[in-house]
Amino acid sequence: MSDFDTTRRSWNNATRNHNAHKGDQAALLRSGADVLFAEELELLGDLTGKRLVHLQCNAGQDSLGLARRGATVHGVDLSDEAIAFARRLSTDSGVPGTFERAELLHWLATTDQRFQVAFTSYGATGWLPDLDGWARGVARVLERGGSLVYVEFHPLVWSVGETFGLDRDDYFTRETFHEPVSDYVRASGSALGVVEFADVLDNDVPAVSWQWTLAQIVDAIARAGLRLERLREYPYANGCLVHPGLVSTEGRRWAWPDGVAKVPLMFGLRATKD
Repeated sequence: MSDFDTTRRSWNNATRNHNAHKGDQAALLRSGADVLFAEELELLGDLTGKRLVHLQCNAGQDSLGLARRGATVHGVDLSDEAIAFARRLSTDSGVPGTFERAELLHWLATTDQRFQVAFTSYGATGWLPDLDGWARGVARVLERGGSLVYVEFHPLVWSVGETFGLDRDDYFTRETFHEPVSDYVRASGSALGVVEFADVLDNDVPAVSWQWTLAQIVDAIARAGLRLERLREYPYANGCLVHPGLVSTEGRRWAWPDGVAKVPLMFGLRATKD
């Protein structure tokens, strides 16, 4: 069984677990609410009439929030469970969006679709073995003048240990990681939309991931021919509790506690195809 197959199976299990905690998400969308954050919306800008591809769209919640803001959205994800849920969520909420199950690197290299915006966020390139192939593929599916917007947890956070020293994963490691996708939604509580702590099955299928540094990500984007317009770092993390020592703050965010040096927890960028 390939790495992609085991990762897909792990994400299928995790997606079922995550959504079990979130209640009626279609009703949430119908009410006018969504789960997007200000950081990605600021980098995206006005989406009215834009053709947008959401890369690694997961179960479609963010995708449909973007569609409600005027974009025509096509989501792509490896997980069968995520895509099936996204399609149901679109139908049940009445928010239009199309969703496709595909291995992302192959899809980027072969699709004949073209977009004005490519969006990806929060736990994305770490699941891909070929960062250069990803960046070239993004450039390939963008029209001239189109932009990539990427908001992500800062890779430095995985190096910070429980006592806040740099004693966890090596920032520059080339090691391949094999571990199941966790129930990070339950751990993050209401910041990731939890309305009940449902009983779920343990996910014992290992997913395969890689560590990419911020410089490697930006360098791959630049070498793919995209022009970097904005690069930002943030001292907080949106939604997901990415370190057990973080404290909850306003706006569904997590931050370092008082007395701990503030290293970045998130970055965001926008790059354009000239």
